[in-house]
Amino acid sequence: MSILGFIPEPIELPFERILPSHKISEGILDTRKFKQIVSSIEEVGLIEPLTVGRAVPPGDLHVLLDGHIRILALKHLGFTTAPCLVATDEETYTYNNRLNRISSVQEHVMIRRAVERGVPKERLAKALSLDISSIVKKMNLLDGVCREAAELLKDQHFSANLSGVLRKLKPTRQIECVELMVTANNMTVAYAQALHAATPKEMLVAESKPKKIRGLTPEQADKMEREMSNVFGQFKLCEQSYGQDILNLVLAKGFLSKLLGNAAIHRYLGKHQQGMLTELERIVQTVSLEEK
Repeated sequence: MSILGFIPEPIELPFERILPSHKISEGILDTRKFKQIVSSIEEVGLIEPLTVGRAVPPGDLHVLLDGHIRILALKHLGFTTAPCLVATDEETYTYNNRLNRISSVQEHVMIRRAVERGVPKERLAKALSLDISSIVKKMNLLDGVCREAAELLKDQHFSANLSGVLRKLKPTRQIECVELMVTANNMTVAYAQALHAATPKEMLVAESKPKKIRGLTPEQADKMEREMSNVFGQFKLCEQSYGQDILNLVLAKGFLSKLLGNAAIHRYLGKHQQGMLTELERIVQTVSLEEK
């Protein structure tokens, strides 16, 4: 049985009952993003409700989990209340992790929802300071992208043109390429085109042919394809053992920390095995930094 993380229907809350969970940086009112949100609300209204925690006494106040800039925009426009989704999950850090700008997939969902509700594309374009073609691309962002690849992309920021490259690949290859892009933290169209160029013909949709890359010979493309397949194979092997390796490393670090914390052992190693002591201390320090 699944448990919803929110009460399904939004409630209207006055601003005095909504407490911010963090301080907004100075100068936000002068940013293009803030002005874009204000313009969007003026044109099409608030598409995405705010997210708040459960009411707490005194006064049944709600902590604002997501929507700090939106509530500023609403106040700027003279609103005194806002529709809010009430989170039932007590682990509010889950939402705070997402207080940065929305992902490309979230933007796609919001634009598509607005169009389905009857908002003209022209009004959306004006509200978001975009041209019509950009609105159409963002609205059709996930068309032709398999569900598994879309799930991998849900928290990423990328150009709408990336989808056009992924559509040329079969679902299995889409997943492989997106996994590589996420792991490399490189969501650029250029990298996607390179992966497309390194894709075997049988993994391409219909008769789609990789776009020729200037300065890349067919022999180099074949070599890149083989090397990419090898890299992906190694990546999958690492992925299988990564969790266990990290657990072993943390356990080893704990043991070494306890060992080096023993004054007698530390003294002995310092006197007879200085090189080993230096390496053990380096391991402990490295793991500690990675944990922070």
